[in-house]
Amino acid sequence: MTAALAPAVLDVAAWQARRRAHEERVDAWLTPHLARRRRGERHPVADFLFTYYSHRPAQLRRWHPGAGVELRGADPADFGRDYRATTVGVTLDTDAVRARRGDSIGWIRSLLTATAGRTPHFGCFGMHEWAMVYRQTREELRHNAWPLRLDPERTAAIVEERGVRCSHFDAFRFFTPPARPLNVLTPTRETQHAHEQPGCLHANMDLYKWAYKLSPLLPSELVADCFELAREIRTLDMRASPYDLAALGHPPVLVETPEGRAEYAAAQRGFADRAAVLRVRLLAAVPA
Repeated sequence: MTAALAPAVLDVAAWQARRRAHEERVDAWLTPHLARRRRGERHPVADFLFTYYSHRPAQLRRWHPGAGVELRGADPADFGRDYRATTVGVTLDTDAVRARRGDSIGWIRSLLTATAGRTPHFGCFGMHEWAMVYRQTREELRHNAWPLRLDPERTAAIVEERGVRCSHFDAFRFFTPPARPLNVLTPTRETQHAHEQPGCLHANMDLYKWAYKLSPLLPSELVADCFELAREIRTLDMRASPYDLAALGHPPVLVETPEGRAEYAAAQRGFADRAAVLRVRLLAAVPA
């Protein structure tokens, strides 16, 4: 049997500096969101990750060193139930975390592995967001505080002309009922491992979800990296949507035009490249 590797040991100054840097980085995202929440304001781009995903702001801000790291001079009471005392400080009780959450860890790893092994596709051109408003009235729109760029009939015509090629279940489930038959696939939760592909904006945005669900086994800096990518993806997602968000500083990507589709696909490729690196890091941080 191979002996377990000794944990990396961080002295007090090192781990406190990492924790402080993480908190400052996350505060730049949290502070405006929490201020809007206190004022009762909604932002369809900047607030999405805090409303769609279940990870609370305080959880995102909380720092974890990841598995296999020992924090010299730390108090277990400051880090919670997943930590145990050592002779010099604290470390994550990896075995206890895996025993409690083994099934979900395995599910996430298999999804990440399956997605990484597929060829990315870049031909959807953001039509999933258009399918979410297809044939809806103004009152039915999810973000009805903001206008559509085109009138409802022209919006519907774009969906019908372009078609929809969405492989992501958690996007597809928000399609309007008349839009669902227009999609080339019928993704379900049960077929997620078979359909998820690494060019998909939503699959790459969801790396944030898988990162926080794997926490505290991985360092919080990696969760924040996934959050940062997800923020940028959400921005493109909504710029390419039928909504007019120019007043928020988000000029549209006109995917109804050849130039807009080329712009969208180029950005999508860039996000896919960055997501591929993060996917590898997530798998490496939580080995089988």
